[in-house]
Amino acid sequence: MSVLTDLIKEFKSGSLDFEASFNYAILCSKFLLNSEMEEQGRRIIINVLDNWDKIDENTYEIWTDLIESAGFYPYLEKEKNRLNFKNTAGEIRKEFHKSKYLKEYFHEEQIVIREILSSEKNVIVSAPTSFGKSLLIDEVVASKKYKNIVVIIPTLALIDETRRRLQKYRKIYRLIVRTTQRPSKERGNLFLLTAERVMEYSGLPKIDFFVIDEFYKLSAKRDEERSDVLNNAFNLLLTEHQAKFYLLGPNIDEISDGFAEKYNAEFYLTLYSLVDNRQINMYSEEFGDRGRKRKNKEKTLFDLLLNLRNEQTIIYCRSPALVRDLSRRFCNFLKENGTVAQEKLSIIEWLNENVDPKWSLIDCLNHGIGIHDGALSKHITISIIDYFNLNKLKYLFCTTTIIEGVNTSAKNVVFFSRTKGRNKPIDYFDYCNIKGRSGRMMVHYVGRIFNLNKPPEREIISVDIPFFEQNPVSDEVLININEEDVKNKETEQYIKLERIPEDQKAIFKKNGVSIWGQAKILSIINENYETKRNLLVWSGYPTFIQLKYVLQLAWDNLLKKSESKWPMTRDRIPVVTHQYQRYKNISVLVENVFEYMKEAPTNKNKSETEIYDEAIREAFQMLRRWFHYKIPKWLNVLNSLQKYVYESKGLPSGNYTYFSTQLESDFVRENLATLVEYGIPRSAIMKIEDRISESLDESEVLDEIKSKNIIETSNLLEYEKEKIKQNW
Repeated sequence: MSVLTDLIKEFKSGSLDFEASFNYAILCSKFLLNSEMEEQGRRIIINVLDNWDKIDENTYEIWTDLIESAGFYPYLEKEKNRLNFKNTAGEIRKEFHKSKYLKEYFHEEQIVIREILSSEKNVIVSAPTSFGKSLLIDEVVASKKYKNIVVIIPTLALIDETRRRLQKYRKIYRLIVRTTQRPSKERGNLFLLTAERVMEYSGLPKIDFFVIDEFYKLSAKRDEERSDVLNNAFNLLLTEHQAKFYLLGPNIDEISDGFAEKYNAEFYLTLYSLVDNRQINMYSEEFGDRGRKRKNKEKTLFDLLLNLRNEQTIIYCRSPALVRDLSRRFCNFLKENGTVAQEKLSIIEWLNENVDPKWSLIDCLNHGIGIHDGALSKHITISIIDYFNLNKLKYLFCTTTIIEGVNTSAKNVVFFSRTKGRNKPIDYFDYCNIKGRSGRMMVHYVGRIFNLNKPPEREIISVDIPFFEQNPVSDEVLININEEDVKNKETEQYIKLERIPEDQKAIFKKNGVSIWGQAKILSIINENYETKRNLLVWSGYPTFIQLKYVLQLAWDNLLKKSESKWPMTRDRIPVVTHQYQRYKNISVLVENVFEYMKEAPTNKNKSETEIYDEAIREAFQMLRRWFHYKIPKWLNVLNSLQKYVYESKGLPSGNYTYFSTQLESDFVRENLATLVEYGIPRSAIMKIEDRISESLDESEVLDEIKSKNIIETSNLLEYEKEKIKQNW
């Protein structure tokens, strides 16, 4: 047994007397001086901090010196009223670790990275989830060293969290989250964008510094759908803007050989953490995904969660469907075990009015259960995370969305599903990221992961960077690489791309989707420009026939083979899009999906409540993935292609921009669309729309709402008021 295991056992049994506490301190000191045992020494300190009242007070000063020796300066500051810190030299070192620009103390290894960032070098950091990598972004921003900064964020869902964290710098930087927002000439600009929006942004000023969060998504092996556009955005900022960069991500062992050397970067790999993630194995051969074994596993989960009811717990599930099903059944389990509904959250009134009182999520929220699965409206997702972080929810059932940069403060994580989706196994990298959500720096010293599946075996995690390696490289990335940077110009792939006319190539590159899919669409439009003119040349809102034609052109040619299409089909996509265009209401969409699903043979044995829950999930999935992301992107691609063909023939072209922008921003007026990005419900925006001038710049809208006290003089629900106030 290890020293750490012995110590944990002793803490469970009671307190440590002076001799035991002193002896453990001596062992810990030896571990910290041994590079192979250093991590074990830090974990001992973390567990001592977690059980501070159980060690002999006569050893407080010894342990405090060890805390300082380990470089845990944030904890020295956090616990300064409890610790016994009388080390003058240590006090000097502590002040050296204070941020130059923030009211924060850095730990030992954050200081190392800060120094690299302050040098001429770029930095690529692989560190545990609880390392505090994001704090270094704040330090760079607060330093005012760079005029224009881009922070590339993996998904739209995560932009708001970053924006809220950085909005305190609004006087220094204009915060830009949409491509319609123009940069400031007087102040600096802080662009918080997805990779897609970086590529779509017209007139991007000279960028001095950029950040890629979750940089492992550069690898097609880890994010096949979006890796192309992330590579292109990285390449653009690196080659055209010559900007410095900071890449951050967890649990990565190595990157493309030669990349760091070429781009004057340092790959910094560390296991340093201020949190101890403790594994508790509960898996059994009697657990499975079907029949009796499924019931055994589920009962074990529910009993465990009941025992953990005084702590916050995240439960990892493979899919949105399982998230909804399991959370609903657990809610029933709690009610059967005497749990009463808690104080109602303000969002519940909104859900009753704007979705449906029958939605099982309402019952779950009333019993301290939240969900997070990428298939909810942005403001609902943000609110659930906020409630969880404020300890107003105890349980969070989630998919892999929770491991991609959302900050939570859960004491416990349950590894319930062994796959992503139905068939793709959770690998070691995914497991480490799930485990990393247990515990939280400055919140929980020790986090626990309860394994209801056998954890994957340790493996080396390597991240390839396709635009640099170019072996293999997709057409969509290769076409964006400068000629002098192409490593092999003799390949059939490169020669074929070079045959594309330059004017067409420019359009294909900017659109950033399937090169040959775009080429095929261009050919179809060219061949049919006269006969299909009434279907292709339109502006404003399209008719159903026009919408059907362009969306099915996109469906046939722009989807990747491996891309998830659920819950959409080729025939269904124009129908539901037209319905939402007409009614602009999630409740109507839910009802239409419900009627559609009731007729499905696969649902004949389900209750109406179960089908309704699935209809709500599917409607929100359509809204989030298709109406707010995929379809607007396709419309912009088709728009550029039809425009090219008709203008080249001297004929009037269509303009799909208005409709695509409206769809992406949920049919909110242009100068109010930023409010959607800020996590304010569409219902609230519609209620205050007529109080705000259409000519007002979008950057001034929130100030106008505040100065005119519009939220108190409008018929807003309490929840809607809260969501607006959160952005002041």
